[in-house]
Amino acid sequence: MLRITDITFSVEGRPLFEGATATIPYGHKVGLVGRNGTGKTTLFRLIRGELALEGGEITLPARARIGGVAQEVPSSPTSLLDTVLQADTERAALMAEAETATDPHRIAEVQHRLADIDAWSAEGRASAILKGLGFDAAAQARPCSDFSGGWRMRVALAGVLFAQPDLLLLDEPTNYLDLEGALWLESYLARYPHTVIIISHDRGLLNRAVQGILHLDARELTYWTGPYDQFARQMAERRAVLLAEAKKQELRRAHLQSFVDRFKAKASKAVQAQSRVKMLEKMTPITPPEEARRQVFTFPAPEELSPPIINLDGAAVGYGGRPVLRRLNLRIDQDDRIALLGRNGEGKSTLSKLLAGKLAACEGRMTRSGKLRIGYFAQHQVDELHIDETPLQHVMRLRPAEGQARLRARLAGFGLLADQAETAVGRLSGGQKARLSLLLATIDAPHLLILDEPTNHLDMESREALVEALTEYSGAVILVSHDMHLLGLVADRLWLVKDGAVEPFAEDLEEYRRQLLAGDETPKQKPAAPKPGRASREELAALRAEVKKCEERMDKLNRMRDQLAAKLAEPGLYEQARAGELETWQKKYAEVMEGLDRAEAMWLKAEARLESAGG
Repeated sequence: MLRITDITFSVEGRPLFEGATATIPYGHKVGLVGRNGTGKTTLFRLIRGELALEGGEITLPARARIGGVAQEVPSSPTSLLDTVLQADTERAALMAEAETATDPHRIAEVQHRLADIDAWSAEGRASAILKGLGFDAAAQARPCSDFSGGWRMRVALAGVLFAQPDLLLLDEPTNYLDLEGALWLESYLARYPHTVIIISHDRGLLNRAVQGILHLDARELTYWTGPYDQFARQMAERRAVLLAEAKKQELRRAHLQSFVDRFKAKASKAVQAQSRVKMLEKMTPITPPEEARRQVFTFPAPEELSPPIINLDGAAVGYGGRPVLRRLNLRIDQDDRIALLGRNGEGKSTLSKLLAGKLAACEGRMTRSGKLRIGYFAQHQVDELHIDETPLQHVMRLRPAEGQARLRARLAGFGLLADQAETAVGRLSGGQKARLSLLLATIDAPHLLILDEPTNHLDMESREALVEALTEYSGAVILVSHDMHLLGLVADRLWLVKDGAVEPFAEDLEEYRRQLLAGDETPKQKPAAPKPGRASREELAALRAEVKKCEERMDKLNRMRDQLAAKLAEPGLYEQARAGELETWQKKYAEVMEGLDRAEAMWLKAEARLESAGG
């Protein structure tokens, strides 16, 4: 059991904890939440004993081992598997001693202890953990020096999970994992035999892998049982109650103060007035929980283009050798919201780079709308910001002709207010850097926005703001993310990247998650069983949704056609001086009519499928 009793601690004179108390039962999985800067990581350091408390105490059972991922494993010639095995220092020491011990009694003790800690199955357990975090058997045999920092962070995580400390402290563990790794970690932590405390803004992880929420707010700790969504509802209810009580109290105080002000100088009412003064003094103010400042993202709206904005016909892409992805027959329209699924290394980033124009197709054909603008956000771009420059200087470089007021308004539209606008990027938080990178990616009002892990470093409020912004955004979105909450709310199409191909994934995210956790090496589409009769309710719903989407696309194209027809009906357009303008409008009209023909063909096919299914 972890006991935190009446602790007090300050940083540079700013109090982070004042009489904070909490008890975490042994074996519980707990999510530690609170706004950025409230002291969550500091609490971990206090628990580990790296910082000295100013008051109170933190107690753990005697000889309890505390573990966490402090930093990536160093680059070394040691294989990944051996690196993880060495993380269990007791086992490593006993194995070494078993090779050299000569005293029969000590040999027996060592062998008994090795049996107690299940040392002989260690290699299999370590390998299973590495596999869950994205390393196949070949990768596990390679030296750590072969891998980048992000991958070595995964090895460090594998090491601490393998060592199985009595208290496991994890600070944003999914930030360097993909969706498959994050889902595996959720499942692993749910079965972890000891106590776990996780700092995370991943709503899915906090809903599925924990039994309680430890809330750090107003320098105090409060433990709530249940997953994050239950905690959020209870907090909202509590806030509503306290707001109502505070309002009632304020009315009561005003009433009492009014009586005192009216009668304090009147002898006949002096006793009653004094009584009310005492009542006011005894009244403890009710302070409702401070409401989280609303976070915002303001994406500029692009103009509408004729569909499709990108079309791939038999395309292939790679890095000079054998193509990574082949036989790509894909279409993207401006109203698409697509999530890319697939295990790490299958080609999600390669496809993103192809769509973003950072890689060229080596086979087949890729056509794009002539005026297409693309915004691209990838994790590494946060690290490529100029750390000695301010956010204002970053946007000034892209918009040198704009006035400072307009540039500051752009920054404010991404939650970077006056103070942050003038602060060097090196001193900004990870979330503020991510906001700046998102602003730079969208500043040109792209028709297609490609986002690779956009929620890393964003807190819970910022993630919800990003969902709202993407929902309202009028361009196409391609998403790669380990945040299933984001994918579930934003994406309406799923593409599975596997075995060098990209295909629509007909099932939903929950089915994808189920297949991954069931141990399927690669998620598969459910085979369509032959059905002599009517299709299932779910299949009919999917077919009707497809028909509806086709109809909506046709409606949009018909409106565009009517607008262009009205423009072409203007007599002045046919004057000699406007011949070039006329040609442009006629070309646009032809593009829309071509798109309308394709949309009608798709609609007819969708209607035929629905009819044959009995709908």
